[in-house]
Amino acid sequence: MTTYAIIGAGMMGREHIANLALVPCAELIALADPDAGSRKWSGHDAGEDVQVFEDYMTMMREVQPDAVIIAAPNFRHFEIINDIAEFGAALLIEKPLATTVEDAQQLAALADTYPNLFWVGLEYRYMPPITAFIEQVHSGLTGPVKMLTFREHRFPFLPKVGNWNRFSENTGGTLIEKCCHFFDLMRVILQSDPIRVYASGGMDVNHLDERYEGRRPDILDNAYVMLDFENGARAVLELCMFANLTHQEERLHVVGPEGRLSVSIPEAILEWSPLRGEGYSREIETPAEALSAGDHHGATYFQLLDFHRALTEKGKATVTAEDGLWSVKIGGAAHQSIETGLPVHIGE
Repeated sequence: MTTYAIIGAGMMGREHIANLALVPCAELIALADPDAGSRKWSGHDAGEDVQVFEDYMTMMREVQPDAVIIAAPNFRHFEIINDIAEFGAALLIEKPLATTVEDAQQLAALADTYPNLFWVGLEYRYMPPITAFIEQVHSGLTGPVKMLTFREHRFPFLPKVGNWNRFSENTGGTLIEKCCHFFDLMRVILQSDPIRVYASGGMDVNHLDERYEGRRPDILDNAYVMLDFENGARAVLELCMFANLTHQEERLHVVGPEGRLSVSIPEAILEWSPLRGEGYSREIETPAEALSAGDHHGATYFQLLDFHRALTEKGKATVTAEDGLWSVKIGGAAHQSIETGLPVHIGE
């Protein structure tokens, strides 16, 4: 058995508990969280055989797991990773890698010499409908992609312990916290890196009347982000976080000289609309047990399978610290563009 520990026993920690139970030869042996409520509920989910700790360093010293999943709040990632690096366990760090580009750069440098797996949890690429979408694009179905569009219309940010996710200083900002997934997918789908980002966004509907110790939240609830890529493709993200009654939360489209390919979540319908010939519309199935083990359309399960395979077979990380760094750089550039009203040029 390969042993696992989880740091951060909140909502995402509990999702990892449920999904680890589905991974053959993976054993959760410990979890740590400073919040008593999180420890209680996640400890209940994990079962009596799992040790529960308030302090993650005590946990690391006492149980010495083979792998650690870091599902703590975003602003804790940098500190936790640096603290536990001495133990050399395989690491799966929930997105975003860090809340600032500078911290993400330091963690990417640490990953370059880290003696074990260093994996960033940008799991959207593991949703079966999106995986099928990427495979079709990379097969050349559309021809060279010229335009890529993401639309996410969803509910507002959920409450978190201590309301940490209401403030950009803790999250990195909405376009890092939430949209790092989409920026990662853009790079994966286009197989290219962005060179310019222009964005417009605001906090127009959500959280306006909320106050925490006299402070009003400052997280964006809507934005448009446009990116130019090295290979000549263009991409657009449309984000709205006050459209919580829409049928399809996410839709992706790519268009090339041969036609348009689209996918929707949670409907999981892949649609091909060619310029010539007949297209198709087909449902992409996800195992029921993976769907019921979390809120990310099976992505957490399939990512854990891939992580576990790489760990047990001594393979390399599929989602690297460099991927994590890029997703933070793009989100940070988008926030900078909103603040200045100007496009931002990014690169190495």
